[in-house]
Amino acid sequence: MTHQDRNIDAERRAIRQLDPTESNRIAAGEVVERPASAVKELLENALDAGASRILIAVADGGKTLIRVTDDGHGIARGELALALCRHATSKLDGDDLVNIRSFGFRGEALPSIGAVARLRLSSRVAGAEAWEISVNGGVLADPVPCTLRGGTVVEVRDLFHATPARLKFLRTDRAELQAISEVVKRLSLSAPAVAISLRDVSGGGEGRVIYSAERADPAARMEAVLGRDFRTNAIEIDAVRQGITMTGFAALPTYSRGAAVAQFLFVNGRPVRDKQLTGALRGAYSDFLSRDRHPAVCLFLTCPPSEVDVNVHPAKTEVRFREPGLVRGLIVSGLRQALAEAGHRASTTVADATLGAMRPEAAAQPRIYQMDRPSLGERPAPYAVQPAPTGFADDGSGWAAARTEPAPAVPDQVEETPAYPLGVARAQLHENYIVAQTPDGMVLVDAHAAHERLVYERLKAQAAARSVPSQALLIPDIVDLPADDLARLADARETLSAVGLDIEAFGAGAVAIQSVPAALGQVDGKALLTDICDELADQGTTTRIAEKLDAILSRIACHGSVRTGRRMQAEEMNALLREMEATPHSGQCNHGRPTYVELKMKDIERLFGRS
Repeated sequence: MTHQDRNIDAERRAIRQLDPTESNRIAAGEVVERPASAVKELLENALDAGASRILIAVADGGKTLIRVTDDGHGIARGELALALCRHATSKLDGDDLVNIRSFGFRGEALPSIGAVARLRLSSRVAGAEAWEISVNGGVLADPVPCTLRGGTVVEVRDLFHATPARLKFLRTDRAELQAISEVVKRLSLSAPAVAISLRDVSGGGEGRVIYSAERADPAARMEAVLGRDFRTNAIEIDAVRQGITMTGFAALPTYSRGAAVAQFLFVNGRPVRDKQLTGALRGAYSDFLSRDRHPAVCLFLTCPPSEVDVNVHPAKTEVRFREPGLVRGLIVSGLRQALAEAGHRASTTVADATLGAMRPEAAAQPRIYQMDRPSLGERPAPYAVQPAPTGFADDGSGWAAARTEPAPAVPDQVEETPAYPLGVARAQLHENYIVAQTPDGMVLVDAHAAHERLVYERLKAQAAARSVPSQALLIPDIVDLPADDLARLADARETLSAVGLDIEAFGAGAVAIQSVPAALGQVDGKALLTDICDELADQGTTTRIAEKLDAILSRIACHGSVRTGRRMQAEEMNALLREMEATPHSGQCNHGRPTYVELKMKDIERLFGRS
């Protein structure tokens, strides 16, 4: 420092011990950042007390009132004052900081909240009278008798009234209430056997219910928190590796979100927001999602308490594993295997979005139709033998963007559509989109995106077997590149060679492409290398070889797939559909977008007002 700091006196100050009120307010800054933090601590205490029902009421986003009522074990009269002292807890046995099985264990929550707010604690244990104790800004009162059936009630009023400066950093009541709701839902997922409700009682009275969940099994509780769409489009996860288990549900890549708001991770029942775990999650979905999309999951990791340290963050939201590589490997391999077993399945929300885009605006008057709808069994024959309408141009010049199969002669009995999952190709629209008919609806396929995924999966399998066939170029393709890109290609030369792309330096500022993966056929060498250089620059130098290889293969697959504008014969279209059915992950392209949309007959009829 080159000048005198105004916060440091010229004279030496004596070191002194902070009084309990000051130290509690400092500790509150770490433990109680906002009303949601206080709710989290109180709700964890209620769960640790063995409660089967917990009622939470807040007012003004938790700024003026937080009340948590539970039917747990309760606190004895002689322990009420001790519960409001720092580092006093019933959750540790001696000095064992390894075998921690409860949510809380620090003994800081109640005294920290009491140091910055007006807190009242009422409790009753079985076979004893109910007692109440209060603390105001760190000043403790004597216990007094009260009326209570059982359990504990913690009431917090005027949060941060003792530290008014903290109030300036709080957000709006609505934003704080949303944060409280998020905390309650996360903890609710970890305790499905406990009924939990959250009410907003701003303005007095009973208020309104923000969240309510009765006792249920884990799957039902998950559906109550994340919604039915998540459950419908999620895959059940159950994986084990060296004593660590991972259970829960992971959504399909096509059900991705624009932010990491639907990621619920738990370690031994404790909700965590750990960068190590979220990084492993991104690694598991890296093959299926672009970097601006985030997977939706609800995963529970269970391991011996001695294998994880939960005492690394004041709010207990981060953990440290004894063997982090083992945990990452479990998450990545477990999720990828489950997604592979899902095959070509895609999210049902894709079809819902399609219907929403196609549905016309509501008419002023209800539609009235003059004909009766034929039954499903009667429909094919009459519809098949209808003569072609007259009055239309025969040359079809206005319909050059669509190709259809030649119309077969009308048989005596209409042939049923084969029961393929993705149906039978009937037409190609705009020289890219395949229209397929299924027994109970239709499928619209993006041929370019689907083939891109198929080529990528084929290249990955060949690379894993170290047998990517390459095609030597009769005349090497010379590509001029900037010095930075040349350096990146030189560093990745062995990786590129492993996937069938051989390059050599050609002068000061160019490379010569000697061979390309055989699956690509004829490619634009400059465009291919430019894309690979962009991917290498985006991945950075710290990326693992396997991830870098997958990223390169993804770029290569894009250049080797069916291009938009290419007309396909019926045999080609059906072959593509059959390969999609047999290939894992074919329901989404390399960027997480859907490769096909399926509409059931009831959905199509709804579009035309027939339902």
